[in-house]
Amino acid sequence: MIKVSVTSTEVRTQSGNAKATGKPYSLAFQTVWMHTHDRTGKPNPYPEKVEIILEKNEQGAALFYPAGDYTLAPESLYVNRNGDLSLSPRLVPLKPAAAPATARAA
Repeated sequence: MIKVSVTSTEVRTQSGNAKATGKPYSLAFQTVWMHTHDRTGKPNPYPEKVEIILEKNEQGAALFYPAGDYTLAPESLYVNRNGDLSLSPRLVPLKPAAAPATARAA
């Protein structure tokens, strides 16, 4: 499991015209922090800053993630048209840890 921390709801947008088609485009990005591991599986000491592309609603507004802890959704991984494994991050919230039980006085 890869833990992803969202600390800000700030969204960065980028727009322009595609070189290949000349059609206009607009992308929305959000910065997240991924808690990654090295090639041996050892957790890295610090999370790494990553920008993810956000989905948009029917009106074209970016659907940003609220601050909190997440993990990658299974649909984040897919096989692209070249047959290679690709990643398009989609996040699902981590469930908060259950509070420790309190001892009752008898």
